Amino acid sequence: MNKKSIAVILSGCGHQDGAEIHEATLTLWAIHKNGADYQCYAPNIPQHHVLNHINGKEMDEQRNVLIESARIARGDVLNLADFQAASHDALIIPGGFGAAKNLSTYAFDGADCKVNEDVQKAILSIAAQKKPIGALCIAPVILAKLLDQVLVTIGQDSATIASIEAMNARHTTTMQGEIAVDKERKVVTTPCYMLDSRVDQIGEGADRLVQEVLQLME
Repeated sequence: MNKKSIAVILSGCGHQDGAEIHEATLTLWAIHKNGADYQCYAPNIPQHHVLNHINGKEMDEQRNVLIESARIARGDVLNLADFQAASHDALIIPGGFGAAKNLSTYAFDGADCKVNEDVQKAILSIAAQKKPIGALCIAPVILAKLLDQVLVTIGQDSATIASIEAMNARHTTTMQGEIAVDKERKVVTTPCYMLDSRVDQIGEGADRLVQEVLQLME
């Protein structure tokens, strides 16, 4: 029996300007722990900006989202432009500000945000094949933008909830490690660092999310 294949979209490396490293790594851990395989993807685009993760200040340099994502994927990351929904059984997007700065413009435009073309194509093609989609932390806002009336969670942040509802999506409040499931849309979300969470709670949320994604494949 072939293992299920889950595509994971990364947005760089580092929570302030790329993918949140704990969320990304623990998602990959949970996929293998639960008997599936993964393939990492990232768009081949410049990062919006590069931040010093000690003081939060912008740095005078440029980085590439695909190359930075390779740090997390240990080099095994593919250009998202080459994504084929038929090759995978599900799609998961870890959080980090890269989801809101590189994969979309949510950090700057809120409910009026635009989604990167390759990200949009990947999500809509997976959804069209009725395959499950998972999103962690802030990444559910991308699904809210693309999937009408989808049910998601980002935890409890009122401003983000208002944006999600303004994008014609639905929100449910969650605590650390909890998930929200839209069974009709086959969408699973978890709040992670949108709440004041410990790394073990991030792992718990990622594990629950992956388990539910695998359940929704059946």
